[in-house]
Amino acid sequence: MKLTVIGCSGSFPGPDSPASCYLVEAPFDGRTYRLLIDLGSGALGNLQRVCDLRDIDAVALSHLHADHCFDLSGLYVVSKYHPDGQLDRIPVFGPAGTGDHLAAAYGIVEPVGMTEQFDFRDWQDGGTVELGPFTVTSIHVDHPVPAYAIRVAAGGHSLVYSGDTGPTDQLVDLAAGADLFLCEASFVESVDNPPNLHLTGAEAGTCAARAGVGRLLVTHIPPWTDRAEVESDVKTTWDGPYDIVTAGSTYDLA
Repeated sequence: MKLTVIGCSGSFPGPDSPASCYLVEAPFDGRTYRLLIDLGSGALGNLQRVCDLRDIDAVALSHLHADHCFDLSGLYVVSKYHPDGQLDRIPVFGPAGTGDHLAAAYGIVEPVGMTEQFDFRDWQDGGTVELGPFTVTSIHVDHPVPAYAIRVAAGGHSLVYSGDTGPTDQLVDLAAGADLFLCEASFVESVDNPPNLHLTGAEAGTCAARAGVGRLLVTHIPPWTDRAEVESDVKTTWDGPYDIVTAGSTYDLA
């Protein structure tokens, strides 16, 4: 299983990275299966540096804020209007209402919306689905809109993605024993943060320690936030291996 960070900027694209998007790949049936986790603002451009957009097999959306899903509009254009012909329908997992939400965002008024290009399926809290070589588990987390953390397992290895969330025991449970823990840290400890929204670096580190993960990958830092301060916060609660991720970083689990 291979993880490529396509975009990791929090809340909106920054000068060095698009918003949230992560490509997970693994061998399957003699080829490479490609799962996108989130497809936030600006990510579709960077994604073309590492794969053909027509080779995406499935999309998993953690929630419906623009920085996590709005570039599905561009993938819709590729799927419908590419000169080599329309693609087969791509499974897109997300919170209930994902298809209607994204069709409205794109401005589609036809009753079919985007359903001729995408097979929209709802996450179930605690549910598990099989996507090619991957076993994908979703669990509801703590955010102002319906939002899910996602665990992807294949070949005896696992990756857990927090999505956007405040501190919650559900995320600790989902991340238990994961090889890679891709966890947001949008906030810093030095300010008074609103509840039920995001994690600080220290809270991400606490979650990683409680879950006993192999490596912490800190992501979703907004462009206005000092990454060094987030890293300092992480170090107060986590003494294991970690990275403050950047767009283009790759991680192999062999």
